[in-house]
Amino acid sequence: MNIDIQHFKTLLENEKNTLEKDLGQIGRKSDPSGVVWDSISQENEEPTDRDDVASSIETFDNNESAILVLETQLHEVNHALEKIEKGTYGICEVSGEEIEVERLEANPSARTCKSHL
Repeated sequence: MNIDIQHFKTLLENEKNTLEKDLGQIGRKSDPSGVVWDSISQENEEPTDRDDVASSIETFDNNESAILVLETQLHEVNHALEKIEKGTYGICEVSGEEIEVERLEANPSARTCKSHL
């Protein structure tokens, strides 16, 4: 394989740190593995009127949506890091061929080559 594994491992570890930081701003780990996150309220006070309650619910719902996206991205990054450890990183999960370097540069956690998007 013609790719610099250490380069991509560094990219993936940096992305993992960023995702965990972003998740930590809107949620908390709900299991020790850090795979599942729950939304947390951004406010320290109990809402006092209907508008505050509605705003609090909207913030919670928005956080839940953002957490789902970030959790998915984190799962993909963790999967790619596991593949590095197993020696299978950069191999298309459909064809078994090498994933193009430019695709990995654009998305280091890519599972497939361009022809199997």
